[in-house]
Amino acid sequence: MKLASTLVAAAAVLTACAPGTAGQHTDGARPDDGVEQLRVQVEQELPHDETAFTQGLEFAGDTLYEGTGRYGRSTLTAGPAGGPPERSVSLPDEFFGEGITVTGSRVWQLTWTSGVALERDPDTLAERRRVSYDGEGWGLCDQENRLVMSDGSDTLTFRDPATFEPQGSVDVTEAGRPVENLNELECAGGDVYANVWQTEDIVRIDPGTGRVTARIDASGLLDEGEVTSSDAVLNGIAAQPGSDRFLITGKLWPKMFRVTFVPAD
Repeated sequence: MKLASTLVAAAAVLTACAPGTAGQHTDGARPDDGVEQLRVQVEQELPHDETAFTQGLEFAGDTLYEGTGRYGRSTLTAGPAGGPPERSVSLPDEFFGEGITVTGSRVWQLTWTSGVALERDPDTLAERRRVSYDGEGWGLCDQENRLVMSDGSDTLTFRDPATFEPQGSVDVTEAGRPVENLNELECAGGDVYANVWQTEDIVRIDPGTGRVTARIDASGLLDEGEVTSSDAVLNGIAAQPGSDRFLITGKLWPKMFRVTFVPAD
């Protein structure tokens, strides 16, 4: 699922123009499709733990929460962006941590194939309870009155923020075609932003219709020498409260980037 075998394989996915990849746009998207073409504009670079297999990233006020994956090494941390975490907890070895979100007085953390969501205290990060769900868990974000969850397909599932019960779903399309491999999510301004796994793209989604309204090119953020593993792919997006900026990073990346989204050249 999340462990890309080689960088070459990831590039091949793009070249093949599979659904949900960057190459999809070149042969079908027309101006009347209404999909904005954007790119990231870097405002600031911040350090990031290069051992963190980032699966979820979200601000609550000035506190940045980050969930990481891998069996026996999954964590949830909280602290200032770019600084050492002030709080950290490890998941049980049998869980592969996935997306996270902060909603009211709780933090939800997904697991990949275990079908378990962990509810945590946002201050101590202590586990409160476990809730079961069907299918895989990838990304998660809070849209005020509901949660939005991805499972690696082209479907987003809506869930109750208190009970985690499903409340419906929407299929995501771009220019009429499904966008698969939806991964880490961020809810901001009524939209859902999703990393597209194994690409350097982020898509902006209208959650009411499932239509992609923008594709954001986040390529070229790391120098070649900073990519130390084939697993070091883009994954992690957090809206900066009270601004139009986002913090983005990737699995095993040594940096985070505070960015804005601007029209592509």
